[in-house]
Amino acid sequence: MSELKPRLPLSEWTDADSDPQDLTDDGSELEQDIPEEGGRRRRRRKRPRGERRRLTLAVLPTVLTLGNGVCGLAAIAIAVSTDTLAWELETKLFAAGLLIFGGMLFDALDGSAARLTGQASQFGAELDSLCDAVTFGVAPAVIVWRISDALPQRLTWAIGVLFAVCVLIRLARFNVETTEDDDHEGFEGLPSPAAAGTLAAFAIAIPDLKDFATAENYPEWVWAVSDWSLQASHYFIPVLALVLAFLMVSRFSYPHVFAQLVRGRRAPNQIGQAMFAVVGMFLLHWVALPLVFCYYSFGSPLRSMIKQYRNPTETKA
Repeated sequence: MSELKPRLPLSEWTDADSDPQDLTDDGSELEQDIPEEGGRRRRRRKRPRGERRRLTLAVLPTVLTLGNGVCGLAAIAIAVSTDTLAWELETKLFAAGLLIFGGMLFDALDGSAARLTGQASQFGAELDSLCDAVTFGVAPAVIVWRISDALPQRLTWAIGVLFAVCVLIRLARFNVETTEDDDHEGFEGLPSPAAAGTLAAFAIAIPDLKDFATAENYPEWVWAVSDWSLQASHYFIPVLALVLAFLMVSRFSYPHVFAQLVRGRRAPNQIGQAMFAVVGMFLLHWVALPLVFCYYSFGSPLRSMIKQYRNPTETKA
């Protein structure tokens, strides 16, 4: 089940497997009275032990979920391509980052489509987690491997693997700990789409930084800052992936931004923050994107640590 959408109770899943307690000694299903509209009742047929239950798929939610996985696979293919794709490395990473954001869009839409059409299913929940592991775990790890050539290769490989493993742990923990009566107003630990989006945002911003460092219509200090940022990114992004991996498995509280936007719950300070983000996108173009994601990724832990430092006794209580 994706972290961007609420979990549905098992009773609303359309393809939930039969309860083992409903089976007879020979493996067939017990006949049960099932109420229907108008007061009529029907009896469920018995199923022999060796007969498997046929699974029916919800077409629209499944297609959207698979769109998430396809975006992740395409991002990996573009990021690792060498001579087969005659693009510069910055362009490849830009396209891979955009595909990860495309996966985030599909991930947000498939659950809504399932709920609106009444086609939520356990199969869809499992498929969603597998696609999330590819798009938000493996694809960002590949970007980390390709984006940095300043650090030893073994180190960047290890960081990418650790990031992907923490995404798997994050998804599994979310699936196990999220209950049916969860209010879905926040998370414990950084959501994997946000962590992947943070790394993808830096990949998307690199071509703009390169333009800032070479364009003649900018002041010299813009050239200097942009050039320094490009050089520092080879060291900063792997370290960033390491920190994001820790935040995903941490217990820091994060707001559920998508749920708050859908439900229309916005505090005045959130509206102000959104305005700053819009102005930043207008002035800095894609460079504002990593700033927004870093604010979300590191804002909650910093506020929590500051609160703990100011009121240590209250936090312990």
